[in-house]
Amino acid sequence: MLKTTNQKQLPSKEERHKLFGSVPPGPRLKPVEKDKMADLQNTKKDFLFKLDEVGIANVKHPIIINSSVKPYNQTTVGTFQFSSSIAQESKGTNMSRFTEQLNEYHEKGFVADIATLKQFTKELANRLKQNDARISIAFPWFYERQAPSSGLSGLNHANVTISVEYHKEAGYDINVSLSALITTLCPCSKEISEYSAHNQRGNVTLEARLTADFNEAETDWKEALLEAAESNASARIHPVLKRPDEKVVTEQAYENPRFVEDMVRLIAADLYEMSFVERFKVSCRNEESIHLHDAIASVTFDKQNDVE
Repeated sequence: MLKTTNQKQLPSKEERHKLFGSVPPGPRLKPVEKDKMADLQNTKKDFLFKLDEVGIANVKHPIIINSSVKPYNQTTVGTFQFSSSIAQESKGTNMSRFTEQLNEYHEKGFVADIATLKQFTKELANRLKQNDARISIAFPWFYERQAPSSGLSGLNHANVTISVEYHKEAGYDINVSLSALITTLCPCSKEISEYSAHNQRGNVTLEARLTADFNEAETDWKEALLEAAESNASARIHPVLKRPDEKVVTEQAYENPRFVEDMVRLIAADLYEMSFVERFKVSCRNEESIHLHDAIASVTFDKQNDVE
């Protein structure tokens, strides 16, 4: 039998709160009706400077992603940033309007595509009574990858960002980025060694400004940027590999050696040929397998300044 013990006699919850510092509510003298409350953000004076950007960041919210590869529809969590400029005569912005509009879109099913974000920023500018508005979303995008020999499937993912800026007179500025993992095999190691060659995992980031008339219904920019990254690597990363698959992947890497410098130049060539990309930056970081350091390279190119 269990022995019984004397239990503590605790004070009531109200008394416990008092013990730890809670006090009764004080007098309520200020108005509770919204139209009678002070609205400091809308104060109009000379506040010395116009602000380029004011808003909220690190807002996590569920979103829907459409894709041209499996899974064609997926839900994920996006990390949002919303902002606009404010005039020198305005003290501040109404922060609640950002999340208020986000919730309205969520209730209709927030599809995080460029067409939706263009509409969102235009409506947000009108809601804020400003000439401009910006939205940025970062999220993981999942895509199916089949092993090269067995055909077994699994899900890989890339980290994606979409940023859309609306201006009443200038229109839209659309920027996207994608970061993916790839395999590279060292050309120098292959050249000097009697057999074998060291390889490494590379992290490639592609940043691109898209044309204002870009139509996502015609081209899935996520797939296009991913293919530019992976097709130029020594080999692709796979979630599922059996022994016959490993043979294919390691031999493919040996047949396609790449320096980090090679990677960014080859990817840049693919982006240069994409008509919907106006300017771009490609960067690669290789986690070296036999060196203590990482190897890095990057290239930036603006097609509008490309003069023969």
